[in-house]
Amino acid sequence: SEAALLTATHLEEIVAHSSNVSSLVLGKKSGRLLATGGDDCRVNVWSVNKPNCVMSLSGHTTPIESLQISAKEELIVAGSQSGSIRVWDLEAAKILRTLLGHKANICSLDFHPYGSFVASGSLDTDIKLWDVRRKGCIFKYKSHTQAVRCLRFSPDGKWLASAADDHTVKLWDLTAGKVMFEFTGHSGPVNVVEFHPSEYLLASGSSDRTIRFWDLEKFHVVSCIEEEATPVRCVLFNPDGCCLYGGYQDSLRVYGWEPERCFDVVLVNWGKVADLAICNNQLIGGSFAQSTVSSFVVDLSRVTKSGSVPHGLLRNDEPLAQPTPTGSSLRRSYDRPSTSCSKPQRVKHSSESERRSPSSEEERDEKESKAEIQNPEDYKEIFQPKNAISRTPPRMNEPFPAPPEDEPVTAKEAAKPNQPVEVQTPLPKQELSLPLISWRPLGPLYTKTNSHRGQRKFFPVLYHLVLLLLLYWCLYFQALKNQSQTELVDEEIMSQIRKGHKTVCMVLTSRHKNLDTVRAVWSTSDIKNSVDSAVATNDLSVVVDLLNIVNQTAWGLILCLLFSYVQTGCTSLKLILQRFLPLITDILAAPPSVGVDITREERLHKCRLCYKQLKNISNIVKNKSGLSGRHGSAFRELHLLMAVLE
Repeated sequence: SEAALLTATHLEEIVAHSSNVSSLVLGKKSGRLLATGGDDCRVNVWSVNKPNCVMSLSGHTTPIESLQISAKEELIVAGSQSGSIRVWDLEAAKILRTLLGHKANICSLDFHPYGSFVASGSLDTDIKLWDVRRKGCIFKYKSHTQAVRCLRFSPDGKWLASAADDHTVKLWDLTAGKVMFEFTGHSGPVNVVEFHPSEYLLASGSSDRTIRFWDLEKFHVVSCIEEEATPVRCVLFNPDGCCLYGGYQDSLRVYGWEPERCFDVVLVNWGKVADLAICNNQLIGGSFAQSTVSSFVVDLSRVTKSGSVPHGLLRNDEPLAQPTPTGSSLRRSYDRPSTSCSKPQRVKHSSESERRSPSSEEERDEKESKAEIQNPEDYKEIFQPKNAISRTPPRMNEPFPAPPEDEPVTAKEAAKPNQPVEVQTPLPKQELSLPLISWRPLGPLYTKTNSHRGQRKFFPVLYHLVLLLLLYWCLYFQALKNQSQTELVDEEIMSQIRKGHKTVCMVLTSRHKNLDTVRAVWSTSDIKNSVDSAVATNDLSVVVDLLNIVNQTAWGLILCLLFSYVQTGCTSLKLILQRFLPLITDILAAPPSVGVDITREERLHKCRLCYKQLKNISNIVKNKSGLSGRHGSAFRELHLLMAVLE
């Protein structure tokens, strides 16, 4: 139909290799990088929608079976039929590592999201974890009984999921070096597996023509998509986690899982699609047949992702229940590192025999491997040299052009449902110049317990509370500094009170609703989400009320709000200094650890941030310690506690 043609577009068809194409992968960061492997033993790198090869990588002596591109699109890894693995640096246009150890075809590869690890699965049933920097296998996982077809690291880099021909999906704990759980619901070989971008949810697709969704906290099946004519070839979650895209023979299907349903079906003549990527609200798909490779783009703004009548998948001829609104999931979320750390987290190492030094055979293979730049202009555009000086902001990738439309877009298409309207609130005339503090997701410290099935117990409240208090102090003292002391006569005061009566009522009503929201979460004994919900309200009064509870201080009705704020801040800062400052100083003074420990690096980074903020606050406290009265006494006590910072 015309609507389907406008939704899906065929971008390009190229002859990628001199022989049959055996593997294909898309870069997930930009959606513009395409790599193909062929029976000619070469890996060719392309720019999507451009006909010329950017780079050709040689060195393998057997056909390429599997490919993967790193998250930053700087490295590419290729596995061959002989079991050898080669890693190339795309920016430097050279071979980086040759990894030998598997005894059969390499069926699957994946890069660790935050470190220099590569996981490989083979026809020999082994899974190996490689350290690219040290040229060695650091651990071997043995549990599958048949070929490992797909590997995926979790978004936080702590787990590895594997799918195999033995009908199972296994979840591995990298730190412990063992299987956390084995999912055994499929009745055929499992070909694809994918983690949800934020929730503890895993999707797997099998030759039994089903897609199953697994809960990674309770370790049970959430739902199962069953009524499909052909097996799914590749799956990809939407970046916001609202739906799952399934790539089938000549079609794209959009699924929900609680309950299971199909939101939309888009007909795409891409044949046997091999990989999917999303960029600029467009889904890019790549497929291959014999020696040709085709690329397609689907306009996701025309695809129904939620809130519609499902296509099929009804239960007992009755409509399924409405899906849970996005953002209200009760499932646990991943804890990602707060920095773009290049060091991988600590993993359990295998014996010394696995961590062997590179042999002369590997060194000879690396010398024979080449990276030939066949299109210098495209190469410079895609892979900028690492040391290049850029005097202009980088150019963002533009969406692929849509096909020409004969008719204007209807009002229904122009106004998609379930899209939040962004309301901009006008700022006051006098703005406070406040320090910028980043509130990115923070990876909390954690301790592993011996609870059922290896579940972890997290303690993220500590660091969130510390930064929350530091932000509050910066806001308060900056506002106090800029506060103008103006005297108003009685008539002006009464006039201002009458003028702002409605505003005060609105503010109090909003505060009451926010407190009810925080109280509802607090009643479930979920302190972390309680603090997060208080911060999300962007209302300092709610935050102060919550801190009063955390500080276990009973406050009466204080008419002077300024007095309450100062006392609450002083009490909170005092507790932080007494309980956490020794810990911060000890971590900063500790000698560097031996080996690789991403958890320690993240903890050290957070302690440095806290120390820096405490140092800034100590200067303010020192200046205020000369005040008289209760405030001055509190500031002097804080000054004594912060003497170690000077």
